[in-house]
Amino acid sequence: MSSTASAAPLPDEGAPALVNPRHRVILASLVGTTIEFYDFYVYATAAVLVFPHLFFPLGNDTVALLASFAVFGAAMVARPLGAVFFGHLGDKRGRKITLVGALLTMGIATFLIGFLPTFPMVGWLAPALLVILRLAQGFALGGEWSGAALVATENAPEGKRALYGTFPQLGAPIGFIIANGLFLIIAAVMPSSDPSRPSAEFLDWGWRIPFLFSVVMVAVGLWVRLNLVESRAFSNTVKEGRVHDVPLVAAVKTYWRELILGTFYMLATYVLFYLMTTFSLSYGRAATSAALPGLGYDYRTFVLMMIVGVVFFGLFTLVSGPWADRWGRRRTLIGITLAIAVFGLTWVPMLAGGFAGVMAWLIIGFSLMGLTFGPMGALLPELFPANVRYTGSGIAYNVSSILGAAVAPFIAVALWAYGAGSPFWVGVYLTAMAVLTLIALLLGKETRDMDIHA
Repeated sequence: MSSTASAAPLPDEGAPALVNPRHRVILASLVGTTIEFYDFYVYATAAVLVFPHLFFPLGNDTVALLASFAVFGAAMVARPLGAVFFGHLGDKRGRKITLVGALLTMGIATFLIGFLPTFPMVGWLAPALLVILRLAQGFALGGEWSGAALVATENAPEGKRALYGTFPQLGAPIGFIIANGLFLIIAAVMPSSDPSRPSAEFLDWGWRIPFLFSVVMVAVGLWVRLNLVESRAFSNTVKEGRVHDVPLVAAVKTYWRELILGTFYMLATYVLFYLMTTFSLSYGRAATSAALPGLGYDYRTFVLMMIVGVVFFGLFTLVSGPWADRWGRRRTLIGITLAIAVFGLTWVPMLAGGFAGVMAWLIIGFSLMGLTFGPMGALLPELFPANVRYTGSGIAYNVSSILGAAVAPFIAVALWAYGAGSPFWVGVYLTAMAVLTLIALLLGKETRDMDIHA
């Protein structure tokens, strides 16, 4: 059943059609996701550096790290709920107002984390409040990505939809560089004599600065997004009376196959993403003589190495768009997913190769991340018609976050411990997830030629 009674109003019949300029489309999709991913990375970095010391002082470093990662993963559980909530608004009220709401929710939650009391101050209330705000972050990100992807793809020129779909994806590497760059600056100003632990000054108040800084970035994002106009795809949906009363029901009932396929399309991407960012930071910094041995790099050195890798992440995200427009989304991703499966089997020899080997591991991993992440900005929205597109693409993207990102750091640490410090089983885990994604891609269909405005 469809209804337009509660949908966003259309412009006057005699008024000229409003179109988003291309530069505004690019900025709105890029700036918003950069801010959202910045907020997310700030938490991810703090989950390794700060929270095990300040919010989970359990007397065992490994258990404290796992507890911190568990809270990190809790946000992934909230993401599908955010996808349903913001997807409902986006498919009924329009993309613009929904994107503004998601950005505000994420920004406020991140800002408030910067004011949280720690465990020594208020006991277990501290991690409880952290969990609540972390859930709010995940809830907001559940509505952010799909809206940004729709702004990009529904306003893209003919034949360049995958290229435009890479712009919201670029928010991930840019947000990573800004977040970790800021942490690096703070750590340099507040140096620690112990490379395995931040300085007392950093733990006291320095870690709060990146969270508080998010309010500046949110203000910029809101300014850009408030100047958007609705896409032709959504306006056509309202005009033709195709707005569903409950988009979720319509999506699950009619497009359940696309929801399942889209979820598994993203699985390898999510696992690779969080292994190369969150897990790698723990593994890279762990001392070679620790109970859970790692590579033994100090924080600043390894983060700088990661930032070099993330530059390749951004470059290959852009490269993937023209490839997917030329060769198709499915064909492009099948080849990339096969490469990810092979990459998972090379971890031990590469990580045993000293600085050059570790650097090659980071560059190859992040390059593959850009190649697999970039086409998703077009592929997932193309699985669904405009009247359930926000809901459908958001659910597929965020349910996959539970299967992939929510458990990936936790499983990786467990496999790291099982291998007595060897990354072998962590790489095998990545390969297994790539095989599942490959199966989904082989079962799916090409979407390049679908009508995005229908």
